[in-house]
Amino acid sequence: MITTITVVVLVVLFLSSAIRILNEYERAVVFRLGRVLESKGPGLIVLIPIVDKMMKVSLRLVALDVDPQDVITRDNVSVKVNAVIYFRVIEPVKAIIEVENYQYAMSQLAQTTLRSVCGQAELDELLSDREKINTELQEILDTHTDPWGIKVATVELKHIDLPQEMQRAMAKQAEAERERRSKIINAEGEFQAAQRLAEAAEIIQKYPVALQLRYLQTMREMASESNTNTFFPFPMDIVKPFMAMFDKGAAEEPKV
Repeated sequence: MITTITVVVLVVLFLSSAIRILNEYERAVVFRLGRVLESKGPGLIVLIPIVDKMMKVSLRLVALDVDPQDVITRDNVSVKVNAVIYFRVIEPVKAIIEVENYQYAMSQLAQTTLRSVCGQAELDELLSDREKINTELQEILDTHTDPWGIKVATVELKHIDLPQEMQRAMAKQAEAERERRSKIINAEGEFQAAQRLAEAAEIIQKYPVALQLRYLQTMREMASESNTNTFFPFPMDIVKPFMAMFDKGAAEEPKV
């Protein structure tokens, strides 16, 4: 009886140490007497107790938050930059045997690469051309992590913290730029208005009747307003003969 119980216990212990169940997103890198065999999974796998050793690796996409880094840009501006990196393990065996701790190694590599790339760019590039910086970071990290069996999918700059003095200077610069654009727009409006007035003067000079029509329209607009003043139009044709006579007499006046 004792022997049977002992055998059952041994069998249970053997099965519990030999059988492993892996999820769909997991792989097991199996070492047998210190030599790597292959990656197994998902599902049910069987190990030889004492002889085999298993290390799990997740194949899911990992979001790694890079700590803020102090960076001096190419134009000597001190800023703090942090980023987020999305990567996944595509070759579990390499991720285990080529690097001791691939997540820690990825974090350190990301910090140094972030400082290096951002330090080679000017402040305006960091603020306005983030897509270019993100692409450059992704390419560099992907190249360095390829021997580890890791694929870097995306790198995104999260925050760029500027000193207070630089923020005030940039605010003044933006205000000056808005004022400059406002003055240009006003000047352009004045120029277009002057052009229209010149064109109108040419038309009136060519067609004098247009001036009379404009005069009548102005009188109509003034009469439509609520006021107590009354305006009577005075025909200019009545005055023209007298003005012509006056000009003729002034011309015939003998000179002393």
